[in-house]
Amino acid sequence: MSRVSIIQPEQSYTFADYFKLNYDIEDIFSYFGYSFQAQLLTLPKSERKLERIEELKHRFQESLPYLSLNSEIARREFLIAPVIMELIHYIHVKVRVEYPLAVNDQLKGTLDYYLQSENQLLVIEAKNADLQRGFTQLGVELIAIDQWFPSNNSRLYGAVSMGNIWQFGVLSRQTQQIVQDINLYRVPADLEDLLRILVEILKPTSTI
Repeated sequence: MSRVSIIQPEQSYTFADYFKLNYDIEDIFSYFGYSFQAQLLTLPKSERKLERIEELKHRFQESLPYLSLNSEIARREFLIAPVIMELIHYIHVKVRVEYPLAVNDQLKGTLDYYLQSENQLLVIEAKNADLQRGFTQLGVELIAIDQWFPSNNSRLYGAVSMGNIWQFGVLSRQTQQIVQDINLYRVPADLEDLLRILVEILKPTSTI
């Protein structure tokens, strides 16, 4: 059961505030009427040819030993942005960076990356550390989008990323459940699987 006291209705919260809360992830989601489950997800993967994947992997392998990744900005610029740029090469998905969203005083803030195609969307929350707290923030962002974005999509996708590690989450709109994938995708080791998932989630219905 959710403890009403964990979030004060008269208080204003940004998405980033939920990263700082020490409450259990289930209690935070339950406050908004959503349940939580961590399990192994079978995420969709594209079968198309990724003709530049080896080149991107090589660039990561070549540059990572020389990069200082002690901040979120560094991870976003050197690790996350190249993956998104590669995604744009395969599917011309619209990417919005630092996208503002306000549903109410408890659901508002800035989305690090908001990607939208004609039939699906994806939120990416970038973090320098603490993937689990990052997932809490991501889940709240998905809840905000669920209440803000009218569509026929039965599921909303999100990912929290430290650049070298990615973890996906899915919000089921019908059951109001957020599922955290227990799989972690590493860059560059799992780069191909990661990119295939991103391409398949966001592919236009008319292509691929």
